[in-house]
Amino acid sequence: MSPVLEVLDGGLQTTIQDAGRPGLLALGVPRAGALDDLSFRLANRLAGNPRGTAVLELRSPAPVLRVQAASARIVLTGSGQGLAIERDGTVQNWASWRSIGVRQGDVIRIVPFADTAVAYLAVTGGFDVPVLFGSQATFLRGGFGGFEGRSLTTGDALPLNRDAKPDDPDLTLLHVPTFTASPVLRALPGPQAAHFADDVVAAFFRQEFTVSRDIDRMGMRLEGTPLRHKAGADIISDATVPGAIQVPGSSQPILLLKDCQTTGGYPKIAVVISADLSAAGRVLPGGKLHFRKVTMTEAEEALADAGHMYRSYAASAVAVRESWGA
Repeated sequence: MSPVLEVLDGGLQTTIQDAGRPGLLALGVPRAGALDDLSFRLANRLAGNPRGTAVLELRSPAPVLRVQAASARIVLTGSGQGLAIERDGTVQNWASWRSIGVRQGDVIRIVPFADTAVAYLAVTGGFDVPVLFGSQATFLRGGFGGFEGRSLTTGDALPLNRDAKPDDPDLTLLHVPTFTASPVLRALPGPQAAHFADDVVAAFFRQEFTVSRDIDRMGMRLEGTPLRHKAGADIISDATVPGAIQVPGSSQPILLLKDCQTTGGYPKIAVVISADLSAAGRVLPGGKLHFRKVTMTEAEEALADAGHMYRSYAASAVAVRESWGA
């Protein structure tokens, strides 16, 4: 039998995601990919995978999975809640941010988490699913990529690329990322900032917003003091990107995320910088957001700093011994 993860419970919305599909917006293909790039990259680092290998993006409640492979290695990142593995009637709890050896018949349960909107489960070797437009990422609204273009559901058998755990030691991070529930997101003035009065733009960068329950991988609606347009909310449709903040006729902004549409007809008051998109992707409904205006130079410096941060965390990975039953 080919190695698979058997899905006993699909969870809230479990999808296969990788680094996405950059460079295809002109063809109408959204980027997709992991909402929290930092946790995604560290999951692959700990699993010993090449950069960009597809993983499972989890929401809580997360899926329940049974290993149908001789052995494998898994990693949970993003959440600090950890996971539990049932083996032969015994349950062992494991921390996140480390790799763990599993074997045939083990049942994997992720502890319910509320410290992030998304977490990641990597498997050494990745998943044996088709590559479409250069990526295995699931684009839910388009119904393609990942596992049959959809979220996992009970009864699925998710194929793995290998059924043996490598001989390399399991790894853990000495320095684990810490995340804030109410981030300050740095943003550039948007291409249609002039569609708003100066005091409205100033208020946007000054006020606190609440993330509504109207949130998905496409974007999140924000609740706050209305951002009134100078003269209507409609513009000639132009390109949109993850991080763009549109303001429709409701005057309540929408922060676009990785599955956002490729064009839109509402003014964009600001654009969250690339370095802060992971923080945006982690925010839960009901969470609070602030925006801070920065320059393009500051945005480029922040992106370089984000790269340094990842390398610092990745460099703290050290080998650990298995301790099942300890």
